[in-house]
Amino acid sequence: MATEFEWTRDRVEELTKFWASGLSASEIGRRMGITKNAVVGKVRRLDLAMRRQPPPPKRPASVVTLDRLKADMCSWPSGEPGKPDFRFCGKVAVDGKPYCAEHCARAYIPSTKKKASAAA
Repeated sequence: MATEFEWTRDRVEELTKFWASGLSASEIGRRMGITKNAVVGKVRRLDLAMRRQPPPPKRPASVVTLDRLKADMCSWPSGEPGKPDFRFCGKVAVDGKPYCAEHCARAYIPSTKKKASAAA
């Protein structure tokens, strides 16, 4: 059976120092021999400032991400999905196509049958 953990004055002091140093609740728990949830619970009861993940960096307005992509914009992807630098072209799309003229030229290759019949 597990031994009950008691929050003594020294342990509270230790927790407070660890928390102020920026250690994660998991790391504090490992160092103190308790669970992450015990750490978070005590931090809340002590009313210590809760830490949040820093917000993602703001992207310049010129960077077109999925949430900024509109129907009339070129949806040619650039970069690797899931990575912070992933974006879309964003130029004006050709009517009825999902891409701008430049990317349409790369995406739509005329079939050889059409070329052969046009040459005949």
